[in-house]
Amino acid sequence: MGNPKAFLTIHRKEAGYRPIHDRIHDFGEVEQTLNSNDRRLQASRCMDCGVPFCHWACPLGNKPPEWNDALYKGDWELAYKLLCSTNDFPEFTGRICPALCEKACVLNLMDHEPTTIRENEASIIEYAFREGLVKAEHPERNGRKVAVIGSGPAGLAAANRLNRRGYAVTVFEKDESAGGLLRFGIPNFKLNKAIVDRRIRLMEDEGIEFRYGQYINPEQLPEGFDTYVVATGTPVARDLNVPGRELKGVYLALEMLAQQNRVLAGAEIKKDQLVNAKGKDVLVIGGGDTGSDCIGTAHRQGCRSVTQIEIMPKPPVGPDDPKNPWPGYPRVLKTTSSHEEGCSRRWNINTLEFVGKDGRLTGARVQEITWKPNPDGGRPIMEPIGKPELIKCEMVLLAMGFLRPQQPEFAPNVFVAGDAASGASLVVRAIASGRKAAEAADKYLTEDK
Repeated sequence: MGNPKAFLTIHRKEAGYRPIHDRIHDFGEVEQTLNSNDRRLQASRCMDCGVPFCHWACPLGNKPPEWNDALYKGDWELAYKLLCSTNDFPEFTGRICPALCEKACVLNLMDHEPTTIRENEASIIEYAFREGLVKAEHPERNGRKVAVIGSGPAGLAAANRLNRRGYAVTVFEKDESAGGLLRFGIPNFKLNKAIVDRRIRLMEDEGIEFRYGQYINPEQLPEGFDTYVVATGTPVARDLNVPGRELKGVYLALEMLAQQNRVLAGAEIKKDQLVNAKGKDVLVIGGGDTGSDCIGTAHRQGCRSVTQIEIMPKPPVGPDDPKNPWPGYPRVLKTTSSHEEGCSRRWNINTLEFVGKDGRLTGARVQEITWKPNPDGGRPIMEPIGKPELIKCEMVLLAMGFLRPQQPEFAPNVFVAGDAASGASLVVRAIASGRKAAEAADKYLTEDK
């Protein structure tokens, strides 16, 4: 390492977020950036730790010590090459990854000041795009054709890998634009869609064909291809079937998030179909990242207030998780930029019913619960405590995750990737899965039959 003792004198410095009073009035990215000098200083903190657990923790097998060292020495081009040797889309993971690598960083285990790996990653790839280091590659074609079903992070990664190996790749996408969750699930204030468009243009320049508005039944794959990668994600959200679910004002989270992203892209939505929080008291059911995205979106739409409830207990306040110590991922309380913008958060709350008037939502009846150990093992037993109460709201957003899709039995030349294979997970895991599916498809087509 260029400066193996820098971590002793240089503290972790994050770029931070734009001021709340400024960012809640637009959908621009909330995260700021450091100047190049500060960024190199942060890279210098990556110590010569001997056993870099960041390698192990990253689903992609990224190698932060190598490209952090190059960044510290000012060799941005080498840092870019090292970064992209394992990660197809660092401009995505550098913005929205929860940075499993940083939780495993030796500096995090020592003093909870890990290297700013995620931010460094974003800085490297943005420098590479800005300075023209990212160039289209045109490999020699091998005469074989591959169909990729779905253009989310897994599908894009598989398409990218296979295209680089000389296959003629066609991506089938049911929506009007590529990106899947990246485009229609993640708000612009976390991932500007210009970043997605930039990558899609590059992939098109490299010869990948995208066909939009093409719904493909997994049991009836298009003919004329040598192999297939199915990367259709987790399209079915977990619903909450309680009395009053049919009331106007109760929506699945993606009904709001996807529509808002389409509006920002120029789509015109009929007034009676708008899912908009302006002037409303909003209740978000679900304590994960999707729920957080709903909170931030509701603020930008001009809501009156936001309450978020979660059926599970409140996680411990970090940085450590006594019940899930290293090397497990610390399941500690997460406060996002959206939470900082204003939100009442409650845990151990079960939703009993939605109430309304004249077909429109006016509130949600909830009850506090507790979880007790199951004497037979397995899932703890939920028990109500106290009396039911009414939370006033004119909009409910259900952000309770997604159902794992059931796939048919495929032919040997069909490979499943991403959430379609594992159920809902992280973008970084989807990219890793897409890469593995591409490797498997390539092996199938090249090995002796």
